[in-house]
Amino acid sequence: MLTRREEREQAFFLIFEKAFNAETEMNELYELALETEIVSDSKFVKDLAFGAWENIEKIDAMIEKHSVGWKINRISKVALAVLRLAVCEMLCFNDIPVGVSINEAVELCKTYASGEDRSFVNGILGSVSKEIG
Repeated sequence: MLTRREEREQAFFLIFEKAFNAETEMNELYELALETEIVSDSKFVKDLAFGAWENIEKIDAMIEKHSVGWKINRISKVALAVLRLAVCEMLCFNDIPVGVSINEAVELCKTYASGEDRSFVNGILGSVSKEIG
């Protein structure tokens, strides 16, 4: 059984991959990731990845609003995938404390992004969390 952190990491892989394959349906990416064992058959992985993609316009608008001076297309694909997942959690998963979503996003950045991305992601998510309340 996967930890919640591992499940987030797998959802991150899906959202990151989707950024390079916009024309491919999320369900197709998910099925391929299952077949190749990149992701496990997990309700949380699926709910988080699909939730982030289904709410992408709302999530991206919130990210852009709080990333003062940065357009979405200037944010690294890694940082953007992490941000999309964390904002999705904050908006759609009421059972997950906002602080946990932020901390887990920073942890993903420690593994997959640069130090600059870590502080950038932390700052945006802190700002988003204040707006959400």
